[in-house]
Amino acid sequence: MERYELMEIRRCKFFRSVAVTDRHGVGATTATITVHSLVRRHTCLASALRRAHYLHINGVCASSQEHTLRQPGTSNNYTMDKEHALEEMMGKLGDFGRYQGFQFFLHILAAMTAGLHMLSLVTVAAVPEHRCAIMGVDSTNFTESWNSSLVLNAIPLNEHGKLDSCKMYGPNKSLEHCESWVYDTQYYKSSRGIEWDFVCSRRWMGAAAQTAYMFGVVLGSIVLGKLCDSFGRKTVFVWAGILQLLFGTAVAFVNDYYTFISIRFLYGIFGSGSYIAGFVLTMELVGPSRRTLCGVTFQIMFAVGIMLLAGWGYLIDNRFYLQILYALHAVVLLPHWFLMDESPRWLWAQGRARESVAIIEKALKMNGSTEEIDTPALVSQCKATCTKYSEDSPSGTFNLFKTPNMLKKTLIICGCWFANSVVYYGLSLNTGKLNGNPYFITFLLGIVEMPSYIIIMYYLDRIGHRALISTMMLLGGISCLIVAALPHGSTSATGIVMVGKLFISGSYSIIYKYSAELFPTVVRSSGVGLGSMCASVSGALTPLISLLDTLNPKIPTIIFGFLALLSGFSTFFLPETIGRTLPQSIEDGEKFGLGDTCFTNCSGRRMSNASEDIPETMIPLDVTEKKS
Repeated sequence: MERYELMEIRRCKFFRSVAVTDRHGVGATTATITVHSLVRRHTCLASALRRAHYLHINGVCASSQEHTLRQPGTSNNYTMDKEHALEEMMGKLGDFGRYQGFQFFLHILAAMTAGLHMLSLVTVAAVPEHRCAIMGVDSTNFTESWNSSLVLNAIPLNEHGKLDSCKMYGPNKSLEHCESWVYDTQYYKSSRGIEWDFVCSRRWMGAAAQTAYMFGVVLGSIVLGKLCDSFGRKTVFVWAGILQLLFGTAVAFVNDYYTFISIRFLYGIFGSGSYIAGFVLTMELVGPSRRTLCGVTFQIMFAVGIMLLAGWGYLIDNRFYLQILYALHAVVLLPHWFLMDESPRWLWAQGRARESVAIIEKALKMNGSTEEIDTPALVSQCKATCTKYSEDSPSGTFNLFKTPNMLKKTLIICGCWFANSVVYYGLSLNTGKLNGNPYFITFLLGIVEMPSYIIIMYYLDRIGHRALISTMMLLGGISCLIVAALPHGSTSATGIVMVGKLFISGSYSIIYKYSAELFPTVVRSSGVGLGSMCASVSGALTPLISLLDTLNPKIPTIIFGFLALLSGFSTFFLPETIGRTLPQSIEDGEKFGLGDTCFTNCSGRRMSNASEDIPETMIPLDVTEKKS
C-alpha cells in the first residue's frame, strides 16, 4: 500500500490542516481536522474532506489543535496527544483578551526597570566638564572661575579651544599631568565620577564599572534563562526583582571601588532577569497575531526606563539618593507574586496540568468567554506519556555552523546582533559628550526611539524584515559617520546622533523576531541565544571602545558607523521570512532562503502578498511506498 505520513491542506479559511490516519493496530480510518471555528457552515469541511485521500498510515498525525472525526461506526471522541491538547486549550483564549492585556501590563514593567538599571551610570557616575585643580587657587570650598586669568595662565587650551582636561603648566611652562581636578557643577553636583575621579588616566575605572554590569547581563541571560525553564518564569521574575532591589540599594552604600565593581556585576545579572522572564511569559501567552506588537512594546518600555532615568537625574542631584531611587523601582515587580500567573505552557510541560487548566479557566472568565474546558480529560491527557519526539536526535548550537547556508546566516545574524548592540549603547552611554543639558539629551535619546517603533509596527509586515533592518542599519551607520565629520560637541552633531539612535533602535527591535524566524525550529533557541550573547558581549565592550577617544574623539564614532554599515550591507544576503513557511529541521534550515537575497527580491513584499493568495493545496510531507 502507499504510505503517507501527513497530508496538509493549507490556507483553508476555517481550517489549518486536514490529515487522514489509521490508528496503529486498528482498522478504522480517521480524518484529523484542525479548525479555527465550527460555527460556520460545513462548506470548508466538505471541501477539505473531498480533497483528502483516505489512506492508511502508521502512527499519529503531527498537526496541532486536532478534532477527530471518525467513519460511521466508530466513537467520536478526542484523539489528541499532549502537545495538541495544550494548543487546543490555549486556542480557546484567543490571541489577546482582557486577561492577556492585564498580564502583559505586569510583564512589561520589567522592561522599564531593565532600561533604567542598565544605563544608571549615565547619571550616577557621570563625569562633567573638568580641569586640573590649581594649587593655591582652588580649594575644597572654592573653585576659581574657568575663564579667569589665573586659570588661563595655568592651563593650556586643547585643539577645540577649551581648557585641557588632563594637563597644566609646570615650571618654565612645561606640561605636567594633573594630580587632582575640579568639576563643573552646573549639571552634576554629585556622582561616582566626581568622587573617584573617572578622568584622564583613570577613565578606565568608569568604563570598567559599566563593562562589569554588562558582563553580568551576559551571565544572567545564560543562567536565568535556564532557571526559567527549571523553576518557572514567575519564580525567576519575582526573585530577579527582589535581587535588583537588594543589589541596586547595596551599590549605593559602597565606598570601595573594587567592591563597587563586584556588586555592579551581581546587579547586572539580575537587572535584566525579570525582563527575560517577562518577555518569555508574554510570548507564551499571547497569540501569534499580537506577538510582534507585544515585542515592540517591550522595546518601548525599555525606552521609557531611559526617560525615567533622565527625569529623576534632573530632579535629584545627589548620587546616593538617586541610586536608591533607581533601585526602588524594582518594588513595582514584587506584587507580581500575587497578581501575575505562571505560564500555562510551562506548567503543562512540567506535568502540572491541573494548575495550567485552572489558569486558563480564570483567563476565560476574565475574557468573558463562554468556552468550557473538560478539566479531568485534559489532566488525564497531560499525564499520558507522549514519546512522539523521543527518538529525535538532539540539536544544539554546533549545528548552526555545520552546513554552508546555515553558517552564512548564523555569522551574518550574529554580526547584526553585535553591531546593533555596540552602536545602540555607544550612542546611549556617551550623552555627556554631546552639547547641551545631559539630562535633556538622555531623555531625547529615549523618546526618539518611539517613531522607529511606530514605523516598524506599520511597515514590518508590508515590506519585510530584511529591507527594514538593512535600511535602518545603513542609515544609522551613515549618521555615525556624519557625526564624526561634524565639529566635536556641536549642536548639529547632537541632532544627527538623535537620528542615528532612531534608526539603530529600530533595527535592534527587528533583530529579535527576524533571527527567530531564520533559524529552524530544532535550533531556534540556540540561534537566538547565540545572537543575544553576541549583543551582550558587544554591549560590554562598548565602554572600552569609547576609551579610544583619548587618541582621537572621532575614533569610537567611526568604529560604530563602519560596524553598522558592514552589518547592514551583509543583511542583503539574508532571506526574507515574511510569507514563508518557517524551517523545522536542520535540513529545512539549510535549504531555507537559498537564492533569496536582496538583489533578487529586496522588499519581500511580492513574497508576502503571494502567500496570502495561495489556494488550497495538498502538500505530502513524507511519501514512501510499502507493499503488504
